[in-house]
Amino acid sequence: MIAFLSGRLITKEPTHLLIDVSGVGYLVKISLQTYSSLQVKDDHIKIHTLLIVKEDSHTLYGFSKIEEKQLFEHLISVSGIGPNTAIVMLSSLTSGEIMQALVSEDVKTIQSIKGIGAKTAQRAIIELKDKLKKELISDGVNPTVFANQDLNLRSEALTALTTLGIPKATAEKSIDTILRRSGGDISLEELIKLALR
Repeated sequence: MIAFLSGRLITKEPTHLLIDVSGVGYLVKISLQTYSSLQVKDDHIKIHTLLIVKEDSHTLYGFSKIEEKQLFEHLISVSGIGPNTAIVMLSSLTSGEIMQALVSEDVKTIQSIKGIGAKTAQRAIIELKDKLKKELISDGVNPTVFANQDLNLRSEALTALTTLGIPKATAEKSIDTILRRSGGDISLEELIKLALR
């Protein structure tokens, strides 16, 4: 219904934006991904939106990238994941991390998000895995490479760290934190150096 808003940014908070569009103020709920991608100096912005209408409310959800909006729509199509839970998911992990976890059937990562239980994580994987694989293929991305890229990096780094005498549990925790922060865009050497700090 409202595909996007283009206007002057009045207020920017980690959970919402207030945008003035020709004298009308729109309150838009956002994820931390969108919050981070908006620069402080952005005065005039364009946000992709989705209006969710319920009995007691009309809520606008906003996204800086169309891919994040599409992932949000996929997530809310899963039974047990409402708009607020989907926003929490997009705030906890990057869109790439969520897609990777779904495509590679990583229940543990999905379940690590606040408000997501084992059943909901499994349901999300079952319902979205094939859809996301098709989208990745149509975008020219090999879903197998996409799914295994971080796993290979993680296992190589884990082997190196345990060889250096670091306990496996400590090494795993450290590696996972660094991979989450970097979004997987890190070399093996950098990953090992950061994990040793």
